[in-house]
Amino acid sequence: MTAGRVAVVPLALALGGCLLGPDYARPPVPVPERWQEAVDDAGSLADQGWWQFFEDPVLVDLVRVAREQNTDVRVAAARVEQARADLVVAGAARFPQLDASGSYTYSRLSEVSFPPITNTPGAAPAFKPVGQIYRTTLDLSFELDLWGRIRRATEAARAELLASDAARRTVLFTLVSDVATLYFNLLERDEELAVSRHTVETRRESLRILRLRFREGISPELDVRRAEGELAAATNIVPDLERQIRQLENALSVLLGRNPGPIPRGRRLTAYTVPLEVPAGLPSVLLERRPDVRQAEQQMIAANARIGQAKAAFFPRIVLTGAYGVESSDLTRLFTGPAQVWSVGPAIIAPIFNAGRVGAGVDFAEAQRDEAVAQYRRVVQTAFREVEDALIAHRKNREEVIEDQKQVTAYREVVRLTRLRYFSGIGTQFEVLDADRQLLSAELATLRTLSDQLVALVQLYKALGGGWTNEPG
Repeated sequence: MTAGRVAVVPLALALGGCLLGPDYARPPVPVPERWQEAVDDAGSLADQGWWQFFEDPVLVDLVRVAREQNTDVRVAAARVEQARADLVVAGAARFPQLDASGSYTYSRLSEVSFPPITNTPGAAPAFKPVGQIYRTTLDLSFELDLWGRIRRATEAARAELLASDAARRTVLFTLVSDVATLYFNLLERDEELAVSRHTVETRRESLRILRLRFREGISPELDVRRAEGELAAATNIVPDLERQIRQLENALSVLLGRNPGPIPRGRRLTAYTVPLEVPAGLPSVLLERRPDVRQAEQQMIAANARIGQAKAAFFPRIVLTGAYGVESSDLTRLFTGPAQVWSVGPAIIAPIFNAGRVGAGVDFAEAQRDEAVAQYRRVVQTAFREVEDALIAHRKNREEVIEDQKQVTAYREVVRLTRLRYFSGIGTQFEVLDADRQLLSAELATLRTLSDQLVALVQLYKALGGGWTNEPG
């Protein structure tokens, strides 16, 4: 074999050597053919961008601010940059490393270890124990990746970068959901506060009339005292709702990356419309759409690659090294021809005995891979459950809203009739108060159900992986 062909062998091994460890294959996961509660539609609610999903321009603006200013988003973005830098570090090991070095030493050698030598009797010794050395070199090193250790490390780092980016997207689509949920809760409390204040004014007016009737001897004092109690009960709801509103504004402000403060409002809660049927798409698409599923898969890919990296530790490492430079005890002669120094040659590091450390490293990497596979399957199953939960919540909340609205209509008529009966001298004031109490409870329940319906739609949008696959134009 010629010298040229011999020189090609290490390079060929370095570039195309064997790759230890298993190649990645997505583990089988049972995927339902269709959703239990969804309509048969190939489209999906999550196909809409978040700026298209929300009908309120104020809410769209709040989400936009949160995506730009939220501290959790900034933390996630910083972690992506860390992972990107780690990938550069891992990939750099596949290329030769060239370093420049320079040194100056001033030292004295032991005359016991290096005794002076004289060639001529009576002549001065040629050995000088004290001296100085100037040295500057270019040092080259290149590890032959025969077993794929560096390639597997790069593969793992690339997967971790993609996992960190998916984690950032998970933070984003969770943030969109949280902002919308808090906003709808805020609108609900606004409506509840308006209803409660209206009820307070109504009961205050009823109390005024009852007091007049009591002075004229038409109504007993018991009716007055009952009305005073009901007025106090309704009045007591107002400060509690005002507290909740302020706390919701504070929580929403933090999501926006701001200090606690007031939050602007757009449309009223009752002005929103919710579609009767919501397309959910195919369950199989969820594996590609949801960022938390993608994150879990990339973590699984990284763990799988670490197995090959660990197995490579069983085999020798071959590093080609070389150095070229100049060295001299006289600075003026440092860059002359005789001052040249150079060296070249391979270095081989082979494991002989390590008390089972390398084998334990492989076992550890395989256990991490098994953990990542289990986590991936758990994330996928959780994703399917969240979609099914959100679909049934959307459908049943819609049914509840219809019945709640019927209940409010009925109780408003009951209040009107009991008041007519009471002031006609047929009914009792207790019937009036009881009907009024039931009406207030039905109105507040309807508002909560309306809010729950909107929140369920937001949760469905989140469960389907909406809000991150597209960016506003």
